[in-house]
Amino acid sequence: MGMRKNRPYLLAILSGLLVGTSYIPFPPWAVFFCFVPLWLTWLEEKSVVRIFWTGWTTQFVLTLIGFNWVTYTVHEFGHLPWWAAGITLLLFSSFANLHVPLAGITWHYCARKLNFTSTARIWTLPLFMSVGERIFPMIFDWHFGYTWLWAGFPAFHLADIVGFVGLSNIGIFINALVLMAWLRFRSRQSWIPYVATAAVVFLLLNGAGWLHGRSWANENYDSKLRLLVVQANVGNQEKIASEVGGSYRDEIINRYFRLTQQGLSQFGGADYVVWPETAFPEVMPDPELSFGFAAKLRELIKTLGTGLMTGGYSVQQKTDLYTNSFFILNKEGRWSDSPYHKTMLLAFGEYIPGGDWFPIFYDWLPYTGHFGRGPGPSVLNAEGLRVGAQICYEGLFDWFTRKLGQKDAQIIVNVTNDSWYGTWQQPFQHLYMTLARGIEVRRPLVRSTNTGISSVVLASGEILEPSPLHKEWFHLYEIPYMSNPKSTIFMSWGYWLIPTLLAALFAWAAVRGRE
Repeated sequence: MGMRKNRPYLLAILSGLLVGTSYIPFPPWAVFFCFVPLWLTWLEEKSVVRIFWTGWTTQFVLTLIGFNWVTYTVHEFGHLPWWAAGITLLLFSSFANLHVPLAGITWHYCARKLNFTSTARIWTLPLFMSVGERIFPMIFDWHFGYTWLWAGFPAFHLADIVGFVGLSNIGIFINALVLMAWLRFRSRQSWIPYVATAAVVFLLLNGAGWLHGRSWANENYDSKLRLLVVQANVGNQEKIASEVGGSYRDEIINRYFRLTQQGLSQFGGADYVVWPETAFPEVMPDPELSFGFAAKLRELIKTLGTGLMTGGYSVQQKTDLYTNSFFILNKEGRWSDSPYHKTMLLAFGEYIPGGDWFPIFYDWLPYTGHFGRGPGPSVLNAEGLRVGAQICYEGLFDWFTRKLGQKDAQIIVNVTNDSWYGTWQQPFQHLYMTLARGIEVRRPLVRSTNTGISSVVLASGEILEPSPLHKEWFHLYEIPYMSNPKSTIFMSWGYWLIPTLLAALFAWAAVRGRE
């Protein structure tokens, strides 16, 4: 009796385990059936309360497994003891993926109110899960579309049509095929056609992706850029010390300069050097870099004979707040264009939600940053080269890079500091979630990080040499690109393709899928 009563929660835990152990950096072994145990519970459950709590259990378990790096980050970034960081992870896991239980109760309400048939109830399960995945506000957008790239499934090339979130939605619907197969197997009906359909869909998607990827590999890339990416591996305490003054400023800038000189000497020069987010530990107050520590940087750049793209700091004139900024400096050490200021700020890292209305929050949490917000997706002019600027977190949002593509960026440059996240899970998750953006818009995307993982994805989808974690490193990338890049389908109507199909499925269920 006790086992029967607890069965819904055991199945919910099983789904959480399957989801959590299938996301990056785990192999994606269960992505096409991970929601089946949870959905079996929902199909048999009449209580909306139990549907919510089983869904909550699944999201709690998957978050604990897939994002346990939050504990390290809170300890390192927030300076909290390990026990407090552990409690923070539990709180984060309680709310991070509430779209799962919310999708369940919404599905249950619609199925009951509209009197769905058993078939409609099954096929609207992935519908509501897909909608929840798309619209629920998350601190960072994650989904199983990225695992297609992580696993090297050729279907990832189709992301320039439907986006990686579209691939995730397709994967959720493959879960429904497996669910149908299991239900029919359990009732001793023919189940093999559903498993075969799931396999055929997967193979067709990968075949189409392979052919589509070949077409991009054979495109006419009429221009080439030589970029030297430098990873100085600056520790968090060093970074904090440099930003409040002192000798660490010289230590850090000298380290970047030393590695840059070694790289340029080894590879015979570059068009630009790329340093990561906030690599320059002080404000660059004016286009001429005419005073302060910035003047030293200008003189150093002159000796290099190449331009520099780097993260640094600026000050927002209207608010007097510091900004996390992206600068492009020419060979003379002057701005090639006005800097870009980070727009998508990290909650509790760069601002406190509600802090604008209740400034006392910043007194309560003194280690939390308080930065000004930038103008949105911006393309900078680097002496004729159109550079789409991204800073760290902004690479996780497909709409952001889509806007850069629509503004005719020729390449995307992402500067990042992942030193707060350790070596487990997050650096790999963040890398592939960022590189995915370059494939959606078919522009080369360069990712320069402080501690790793730095890399480049070409417009063809090829990922170039990644950096090691937490080591000094530099590498020259020769990057082919189009002087007049094409617009991808995802940048236009493809952005709305999967949402339109989801709406059509709901309309079918509401009109034809009723008893």
